[in-house]
Amino acid sequence: MSLTVRPISRAEHLAHVAGLASASHLQMPSWGEVKPDWRAESLGWFEADGRLAGVGLVLLRPLPGLKRYLAYLPEGPVIDWSASGLEDRLRPMLAHLKSRGAFSVKMGPPVVARRWSPDAVKAAIADPGAHRLGQVAPTSYEQGALDLTDRLRAMGWRQSEPGQEDGFAAGQPRYVCQVPLAGRSLEDVQRGLNQQWRRNVKKAEKAGVKIVRGGYDDLPVFYGLYTETAERDRFVPRPLPYFQRMWTALTTEHPDRMRLYLAHHDGEVLAAATMLIVGGHVWYSYGASTGRKREVQPNNAMQWRMMCDAHELGAHVYDFRGITDTLEESNHLLGLLRFKVGAGGEAVEYVGEWDYPLNRLLHKALDVYMTRR
Repeated sequence: MSLTVRPISRAEHLAHVAGLASASHLQMPSWGEVKPDWRAESLGWFEADGRLAGVGLVLLRPLPGLKRYLAYLPEGPVIDWSASGLEDRLRPMLAHLKSRGAFSVKMGPPVVARRWSPDAVKAAIADPGAHRLGQVAPTSYEQGALDLTDRLRAMGWRQSEPGQEDGFAAGQPRYVCQVPLAGRSLEDVQRGLNQQWRRNVKKAEKAGVKIVRGGYDDLPVFYGLYTETAERDRFVPRPLPYFQRMWTALTTEHPDRMRLYLAHHDGEVLAAATMLIVGGHVWYSYGASTGRKREVQPNNAMQWRMMCDAHELGAHVYDFRGITDTLEESNHLLGLLRFKVGAGGEAVEYVGEWDYPLNRLLHKALDVYMTRR
């Protein structure tokens, strides 16, 4: 029997998530306030007896010139993806969103498909015959993920290509790097660092690098480092008000939802990073650093402090977020993959994002629009 999907209050949304081990920060009500160009709505999945069985944050973005919307549930919805009757969960969601004027729905099931241990990733990088991580045999494979993708295809969902989170081309990384913390002592986690990481953490400590917690007033300092990082790494930075809005929205929802860390050395801030917390899942969100004094290793020291704090919180995972799946030495992102895996992180592939065209003509028009931008 299908569940009923209807809008719920912010309080209902938060109360449901509070009873779970974790949920993506992108599925919290506060994330809608971070994205003012999208209209946000909290949805609830109700059983016949009125019990709330799932929630989701949907972001609605209007198609230029029309009152029709792209509906997006980043890393959601928060439902039981392993339960039978998946169709009974998704069909009423599609019906509700269609009634809201959605012409296309995009979602990102938070379901892991494959994992590669740090050693497996290291071996893949060293193998001249390996070009993409997805072509390398995984350390573990989730059969349930294959079943899920088959069911989605049978329902008419289409796996979407990765895109940039800009305008309509909203997208989250399919490949991430995660350090498992559950059931491990801090000594176990430290032993998971590779030799270079351990050496750099000690070097930073010996050099006098101090990691401190910052607040809203420190965001301009973070932003100065962030714009320098953007220029160095050739990406377009978000504006400062984005981070100020993010801090206000997330910390209003929960005082410890978002943290800011700053790496100090001889009166100068050399690196900074934001950390997000929902239940037992902790994410490294945005990082920034200067090119000066890199020899004192502020980034290693800062990340290690963040991992230690995540462990102290009782988190089950420290999530470095997105990584490249390319293993080509010519790709400038390979160094970032080495850095994250060196911290003991395993490469994790999710089932990716999926699209459902409610209006095929408008959905096709969106594809054409995005191609020509």
